[in-house]
Amino acid sequence: MAERKARVDRNTLETRITAEINLDGTGQSSFDTGVPFLEHMMDQIARHGLVDLKIVAKGDLHIDDHHTVEDIGITLGQAFREAVGDKKGIRRYGHAYVPLDEALSRVVIDLSGRPGLAMNVPYTRGAVGGFDVDLFEEFFHGFVNHSMVTLHIDNLKGKNTHHQIETVFKAFGRALRVAVEMDERMAGITPSTKGAL
Repeated sequence: MAERKARVDRNTLETRITAEINLDGTGQSSFDTGVPFLEHMMDQIARHGLVDLKIVAKGDLHIDDHHTVEDIGITLGQAFREAVGDKKGIRRYGHAYVPLDEALSRVVIDLSGRPGLAMNVPYTRGAVGGFDVDLFEEFFHGFVNHSMVTLHIDNLKGKNTHHQIETVFKAFGRALRVAVEMDERMAGITPSTKGAL
């Protein structure tokens, strides 16, 4: 099987970002973004998705975190799309439920070739450690629009905002892991009646 790795560099007037991904990794991660809470959440993707991630970002954080968070999502989405390749032999769909104390989230993903995000997370606070939680929707919008996946995110319950967010990212990593797994019964086959994704 060909290596499912990619590196993407994205440079704009607002941000300079490099994202590297290995879909067949061991959950290793390295981040240098200037946004510690986002790094903590992306580490959940790597560890629970068993993908290796390396992301370096320099953005206009003196304004706020918005451009950096959104552009990391975009760049990671581009790298994911490149790494997953033609999708032959993969499971395509993945889902996961993840609890953390009182919080519970469900994430369902389809590597459909059609970008779409349905996100329902009723945060109990507007910020965690100074991080604006609304930016997570920008992160996931950036990811789905450039990875060309359909993603449903639902926080089913939770009182602690940190727990709500962490269950989302852990479930996302685990759903992603299932969706990109190779299915020996689908060897060489594109998992779509269209014959292409």
